[in-house]
Amino acid sequence: MNFALVSVVLALIWVMITANTSELNLLLGWLIGLAALWFIRDRIVAPRFFEKLRRIMGLTLLFFYELTLSAFRVAILVITPNMKKHLKPGIIAFPLKAKSDSEITLLANLITLTPGTLSVDVSRNREVLYIHALSVDDKEELIKSIAKGFEKKIIEVFA
Repeated sequence: MNFALVSVVLALIWVMITANTSELNLLLGWLIGLAALWFIRDRIVAPRFFEKLRRIMGLTLLFFYELTLSAFRVAILVITPNMKKHLKPGIIAFPLKAKSDSEITLLANLITLTPGTLSVDVSRNREVLYIHALSVDDKEELIKSIAKGFEKKIIEVFA
């Protein structure tokens, strides 16, 4: 039995013991189950679950950080007088290291959800993702930031 299934079973047992079927209580039971599994992780065969969970949380935190930073940058750009002077829109070709459909789709969606950027298309050979950015000061810097940020974290999650 894997860690995900065990944590869900522990959460359901928690709900049965407490006789409270609210979503918050189920979440509390799941968190208590995860904590219990974490304490006995050395005695359980598959510790990959906690590593995967840590990677997913890292990607989630990176996304919210980038979301906040991008929203702030776009807001500043919008309230700037003579906005057209400061806009430098452009489409860049981002070389993909991510290979699976799931990795590419998640990367494209995270880029699109971040204010000021939009995933436009993926090349037929799935080696290039075309991205429109509201303000492109340095194409290489934008490519490097996506590669070291979202793409790296996504590849770690799916590894």
